[in-house]
Formats: sequence, C-alpha cells, structure tokens
Amino acid sequence: MSFQILLVAAGGATGAVGRFLVSFIMRSSGAVGFPWATFGVNLAGCLLMGLLIGWLWRLPPGTSETVRLFFGVGLLGGFTTFSAFSLELFQLIERRDVYAAFAYGAGSLVGGLVAFAIGFYFVRAVAS
Repeated sequence: MSFQILLVAAGGATGAVGRFLVSFIMRSSGAVGFPWATFGVNLAGCLLMGLLIGWLWRLPPGTSETVRLFFGVGLLGGFTTFSAFSLELFQLIERRDVYAAFAYGAGSLVGGLVAFAIGFYFVRAVAS
C-alpha cells in the first residue's frame, strides 16, 4: 500500500508541476480573459488519459497497476484541473460572461470526451 501511495504522490507532484508550468507560460505570454491554460490542460489530459487507458486495455489484467497508478491516478490526476475548471466557470458565470462561460464549459466537457475517445480508439486501432 505504501508503494502505491508513493507512485500516486510522485505522479501527482509531477503532474501538478506540469500544470503550473503551462499556466505560468500562458500568463507570461499575455493570455488573459479566457482560461486558456486550464482549458488546454484539461483537453490534453483527457487525450493522454484516453491513450493511456486504451493502451492499458490491451494488457492482461493486473499487469499494469503500477503504470495506471503513476500515470493515470497520479500524473494525469495532478495535471488536469477540473477543480480549477469549476472555479473559473463559476467566475465567468458570476461576471455574467454567458458566451465565454458556455464556450468554456461545453468546450471542456465535449472536447475532453472527444479527445479521450480519439486517444482510446487510436491505441485500439494501432494495437490491433
């Protein structure tokens, strides 16, 4: 159990630092107004999760637990930011920026699902 916790913690720390760096770079480049960093990180994280799960699906049960814990639960869990998504969506709604709120909310949810499906089915197609 303690090894599993260390895997998740190491992956989570790596993912959180990655998310921070993306946000820092976006802010430094002058991207303001629309939460581009969180939007992009969530879509990228969904695509990567789809690729990971598609690949793990091909492996025999139980052989991929270490990879799933580090990359899926830890790294991608720390990298994606749906808690930040909720806060930023609420802020857009509170500012009554209805169009941006709708684009951000719907784009993140639908885009994330589509990105996940692309990653998942890509690995299935390539691995078949």
